[in-house]
Amino acid sequence: MREDRGVDNRIDQAVSEYRSGLAASIGCMALWGVLPVYWKMLIPISSWVIIIYRILLVHVFALLMARVKFSWGEIFGPIRGDRRLALKYLAAGAVITTNWSTYIWAVNAGHVIDASIGYYIEPLVVCVFGMIFFKEKLTVYKTTAMVLAIIAVVILLVHFHKLPGIALGIAISFAVYSAIKKTVSQPPLISLVYETIFFAPPALAVIIWLEVTGRGALDALAPGHWWQYVLLLLCGLVTVVPLSLFASAAQKVPMFTLGLTEYISPTLSLILGVFFFKEAFDGVQFLAVAIIWVGLVFFSFGELREQRQAMQAGGSGR
Repeated sequence: MREDRGVDNRIDQAVSEYRSGLAASIGCMALWGVLPVYWKMLIPISSWVIIIYRILLVHVFALLMARVKFSWGEIFGPIRGDRRLALKYLAAGAVITTNWSTYIWAVNAGHVIDASIGYYIEPLVVCVFGMIFFKEKLTVYKTTAMVLAIIAVVILLVHFHKLPGIALGIAISFAVYSAIKKTVSQPPLISLVYETIFFAPPALAVIIWLEVTGRGALDALAPGHWWQYVLLLLCGLVTVVPLSLFASAAQKVPMFTLGLTEYISPTLSLILGVFFFKEAFDGVQFLAVAIIWVGLVFFSFGELREQRQAMQAGGSGR
């Protein structure tokens, strides 16, 4: 009886953890989906200036929020003297910074749709990484979804006579980041502190130089538009909140489930790009997105089937 009760408790704990991870992932993706509106509100500040501010302010907000929950020893103790862990977070920080840079530039240069296509492809790249690095199963449904995504990329390649660089850059960089995050176990806020700690000091130096030489955010703003600078100073907060949700989700749900929820974000961004920002969206792009969506239907069905089988297996084992 005690053994059965212990098994029941472990199953209940696993289900609870899965649900909290799923909720964190959905919340994260919804926030990311509407962020183009925020970045557009910072124009005419240069995208590269926004990126430098974001690097510094993510570290500041992550550190402040982490300090509320943890002591200084708890925050910096794990990474002190652990060269391997430091290198992992250095790599994670470099990759996510690349992703941020590509995304912000794309949004403010009028490529919200291209960025959203990248985030449609990215969950499927995550699946490939899950199979390669974490030995997760690749079912016929996921294989079909990935093949259809490849077909969509080829269609865009033929249509525009060039690789969809923005989409592929965003997809691959975030998939790499997801894989790295899967290998670490630090609390989400502490993870964000580590990811940005190596880049924050150079970012601060660059910001000071830009503002002193008249090339920074303050000189880009029109008179009376001080509120845009306030928004810029909050970019760390609007980054930390969804990233901490993502980090929590990455530790609690399989990469397939993480990938499944990730197309909430590009759907919202695509809607904004087409109907709110009035970006060009021709028939070929629509066809490519439609093919990706068909693949995501297969992907979703396969994920649902796996979850049901896992639940049945858990129930029969009681």
